[in-house]
Amino acid sequence: MSEKFDVIVIGAGPAGYVAAIRAAQLGLKTACVDAFVGKDGKQALGGTCLNVGCIPSKALLDSSKQYYNIAHNLPVHGITVEGAKVDLGTFIGRKDKIVKQFTGGIGQLFKANKVTPFFGKGKLLKGNEVEITGNDGSKQTISATNVILASGSVPIELPFAKFDNKFIVDNAGALDFTEVPKRLGVIGAGVIGLELGSVWKRLGSDVTVLEALPDFLSVADADIAKIAAKEFAKLGLNIKLGAKLTKAEIKKNEVALTYEDKDGAHELVVDKLLVAVGRRAYTDGLLADDTGVKLDERGRIVVDEHNHTGVNGVWAIGDAVRGPMLAHKGSEEGVAVAEWIAGKAGHINLDTVPWVIYTEPEIAWAGKTEKQLKDEGVPYKVGTFPFAAIGRAVAMNEAIGQVKMLAHAETDRILGVHMVGPGVSELIAECVVAMEFKGSSEDLARIVHAHPTLSEAVHEAALSVDKRAIHKGN
Repeated sequence: MSEKFDVIVIGAGPAGYVAAIRAAQLGLKTACVDAFVGKDGKQALGGTCLNVGCIPSKALLDSSKQYYNIAHNLPVHGITVEGAKVDLGTFIGRKDKIVKQFTGGIGQLFKANKVTPFFGKGKLLKGNEVEITGNDGSKQTISATNVILASGSVPIELPFAKFDNKFIVDNAGALDFTEVPKRLGVIGAGVIGLELGSVWKRLGSDVTVLEALPDFLSVADADIAKIAAKEFAKLGLNIKLGAKLTKAEIKKNEVALTYEDKDGAHELVVDKLLVAVGRRAYTDGLLADDTGVKLDERGRIVVDEHNHTGVNGVWAIGDAVRGPMLAHKGSEEGVAVAEWIAGKAGHINLDTVPWVIYTEPEIAWAGKTEKQLKDEGVPYKVGTFPFAAIGRAVAMNEAIGQVKMLAHAETDRILGVHMVGPGVSELIAECVVAMEFKGSSEDLARIVHAHPTLSEAVHEAALSVDKRAIHKGN
């Protein structure tokens, strides 16, 4: 007889572990199955985000920023440091320590909330049973009234540039280089490519980014992307647009690349190659053939607006379903599903999910871009404000970028906010709150913002929507 639970969650990433904790908080007997193995060979809860994604990448971004500031930003403050150097062992070790702290923290949260963890790969069987295969090949089966599929995503691998974890790496490999590459190639100018490319560029790598699309950061607002591109060029990131990789060969401890653009074929030799062309839902081996759970053409689990699969008691959340592949989106879906299972009013609004790219400068947005509004025929008005006119940003020597606000031309409801500049990963939250409560640009314009703060850029952008910004011409 298999052990019976109220809820079994397959996957302990930001979607899965949050769903498990919330379900347990609501009094449901909960188990969470995960197979991620840490550097020490033991179970490491937290999925991609905590182990080889969000958290370690931010640790390296911050460390590399500290080093970069010594040479490039401190002198303007009258501070000079001689002989600064990077101890890469300590650099990577700090990242590993932070990862261990947070993955261990989830284990403690499981204990505190009485969530039962299982170590192994989970597979959904018919009748809401879950088969768990351990790393040693052993199998056991548990069952539940409800099963939440939170299997996450994995990097997309190019057939002609397969990962060898030494010369051609994915995001995980780029977090653990044993030395700073003299020449780093990056395929894909998306979030991962830009963030990790920035880390190694700050430490001295000659970084070339090949992006197959003709437009830079096409998912972001065009005005914001244009500003960001100029700043990345100043940093020294060599971003080639419309450049499609066609061949990658490892030769004598180097990677020889061939790519094509509008001018024909080109060759590039690098020491390391990071392939960051996107991620795909990880559903390999997740479902027995007779479960009734369906996958779409992209391999994602098909769900309704409540993240239900259509199979009684089976739900799916996070990167494995539709919507943006963002940790916070998955977490909120996890909370919502746990609450729906418990008979409560769960909530998730995909229209107000914020996006953040933690480069220097940071990029953040929520809602529609100007192009999307044009394409949809929605009447809108625009307000912008530059950080160059914000006293706090100037005092920080980070007076770059702007805030751009889009509001409905008739109702004034905020439809989208887009930012590039210092601290915008935090500033976007105010705008998300306003949008979630169907706020208008007038609402933000009439709220008192402390001075001097970076948040004044949001205030002035809201004022600018109706051409009444105070600290710039209208």
